[in-house]
Amino acid sequence: MATWAVGDIQGCWRTFATLLDAIDFNPRKDRIWLAGDLVNRGPGSLDVLRWCVEHDKVVKAVLGNHDLHLLAQAEGLRQAGKRDTLDAVLGAPDRDDLLRWLRGRPLLYRGKGHVLVHAGLLPHWTVDDAKREADRIATKVRKNPRSALLVPPVGDDVLPWNPKKPSRKAALTALTTLRCVDRKGRIVRNYNGPPDEAPTGAIPWYRARKRRWKGQGTVLFGHWAAMGHRRGKGWVSLDSGCVWGGVLTAYRLRDGTAVQVPNQERGG
Repeated sequence: MATWAVGDIQGCWRTFATLLDAIDFNPRKDRIWLAGDLVNRGPGSLDVLRWCVEHDKVVKAVLGNHDLHLLAQAEGLRQAGKRDTLDAVLGAPDRDDLLRWLRGRPLLYRGKGHVLVHAGLLPHWTVDDAKREADRIATKVRKNPRSALLVPPVGDDVLPWNPKKPSRKAALTALTTLRCVDRKGRIVRNYNGPPDEAPTGAIPWYRARKRRWKGQGTVLFGHWAAMGHRRGKGWVSLDSGCVWGGVLTAYRLRDGTAVQVPNQERGG
């Protein structure tokens, strides 16, 4: 039995199917963790979601910002973006079942020795803190499909975190879009380039000082395509830019083995 963690699929169904073959995935004995952004930009979001629903018993998936965008668009809370590829999902006969499954995913999953999240954790949080905030938000979204939480905050201003007055909006922004924080641990929202080229005052979230989550499990995350698959003390990044012509990465939790396959979507 093996458990594999896979980075952002973003509708790259052919690539995902190829990766499953490459790791010899067997749903009768293996498990798979998906780091969010299952859908959008690639041409096969519908096939990805259908596979996940069919294999629900062996899939642990967290919500990413593109997954939230799909849920918001389905409720009329957000307009389609120019690069969206979600029409097949929204027009599918099994649309409601697929969206119900997606809406039921958590924002953070914790297994033995590992923590799965789409983007990252704030330095102020222990893993328990992060899971508590994630569970509160996920419950609200499940109970209210038209929750205002599905609409991201406007602007690029830094977002602070106040544990005495926790903001669900800030917590959701961190869990699904975090890349950098400033020296006060506030969310920096206007940078998506490589970590080593972050602007002055912006620090990759996993390098922030006084990280309260440190030592509480290896954090597996996606979202940062410009970063690619990297590893550090207490963290592993999984988004290797598949939808942009890169590769799709699977990471075996047991021993850190990584398997990658190139994008199979381009050229039809």
